[in-house]
Amino acid sequence: MFGLETDIFILLCICILCACAFEFVNGFHDTANAVATVIYTNSLNPTTAVIWSGFCNFLGVILGGIAVAMGIVNLLPVELLIDQNVYHSIAMVLSLLLSAIIWNFGTWYFGLPSSSSHTLIGSILGVGLAFSMMPEATDGAGVNWSKATEIFGSLLLSPLVGFSLAVTLMFVLRRALSKEAREQVFSEPKKNQKPPMWIRAILILTCTGVSFFHGNNDGQKGVGLVMLILIGIVPTYFALNTQFEPQSLKQNLTAIEQTIAKIDTTLLGIDEKKQILAIRNSSKDLNTLAQHSTQGKIKQDERLNARRDILLINNNLKKLTSSGSVNLSDQDKAAIKENTDDKKGLRRFTDYAPFWVVLMISLSLGLGTMVGWKRIVVTVGEKIGKSHLTYAQGASAELVAASTIGLASGFGLPVSTTHMLSSGIAGTMVASKGIKNLQAKTVRNILLAWVLTLPVSIFLSFTLYVFFRWIL
Repeated sequence: MFGLETDIFILLCICILCACAFEFVNGFHDTANAVATVIYTNSLNPTTAVIWSGFCNFLGVILGGIAVAMGIVNLLPVELLIDQNVYHSIAMVLSLLLSAIIWNFGTWYFGLPSSSSHTLIGSILGVGLAFSMMPEATDGAGVNWSKATEIFGSLLLSPLVGFSLAVTLMFVLRRALSKEAREQVFSEPKKNQKPPMWIRAILILTCTGVSFFHGNNDGQKGVGLVMLILIGIVPTYFALNTQFEPQSLKQNLTAIEQTIAKIDTTLLGIDEKKQILAIRNSSKDLNTLAQHSTQGKIKQDERLNARRDILLINNNLKKLTSSGSVNLSDQDKAAIKENTDDKKGLRRFTDYAPFWVVLMISLSLGLGTMVGWKRIVVTVGEKIGKSHLTYAQGASAELVAASTIGLASGFGLPVSTTHMLSSGIAGTMVASKGIKNLQAKTVRNILLAWVLTLPVSIFLSFTLYVFFRWIL
């Protein structure tokens, strides 16, 4: 299949199974973020809660788009994604997947709500850094640091945002609600007694929101992983989206070249001039490939080169337009953005995922959500705060998590559902009875997992990549 030798095809299947396993573990690792509040407020029984959460996670992946997935793919440098040696690609995929699974499973086993996003991104960075030491890496490039910085920002800010917004929302609820409503929502649930219907409806709605947006954000990371596998191992079939006519490339390239021609090169430095030259060379190559296309498709053996040229044009244009020396108007910059985006621009050829990939990941995440949830549910529901979770605390934490994750997904940024929800619950505990209401040991363990996740996952994937490159 795909014209692969038997051993490589078997390795391809193993890699895809590992990606599904990562998303399955992600499902039961992060389930607590959605179901802990409805379980501990008696709004839903555990079985109903996890099945409903799994279904909403499934829908979140199906309907979530691929912006976050492509953010994951674009963390790695162009050179690593177009490495002609298929065994190097397999080494890349296996090392980042296994390191992510090992850390995720370990933290789940000990009941620690660590971030699957942190784990995956750390694993990708470890592979990129290891690749930068290999002979084929150009100029030591191993990581797309501009994209990494953008993602780091969203991951580091998420717990702070979750904590502060939850505190603010609790304060607003105390001020906005009537005395009777306050007494209801700020009371602790009675054992085996369901909350008032309107409170229950809100808690189920917020659980639904967190579950859906968790699939919308975290599920896309699994899609990105599978696309890394397919692009790395069978690029002739998956390097480009073949649904689009290659002739339509010419319109985008012409518009880009016309805009670049407006730049006064006498004001530019050496780096900017190199970027313009690289853009023009890649544009020329793409025009040639489009011209030589057959039956409305770029030839299979040329698709990897076409992908490389599109990525190089996109990366160099980003650097160029962000330079203070480039004298382009806002209108010209908007034209460049339009002709390189994933809707009508060049990246519609590279930023895509087949429906079967999305469906496979959505099933893995949804099924994973329905098992293994209890360990972290207990931590989130019982061990962050000293007092029992109230209705207001559960709703506030989940509303903050759902809205923030949904917003991040809209901007194509991966954020940590775990950090958002656990920090939100911590914020509600502090808002209720002060900082002494937090259980110091649990908070310390969560912070320790948060601090260690990146270096450990980077080290694991770095070591595994070197090992797999040695044996493959």
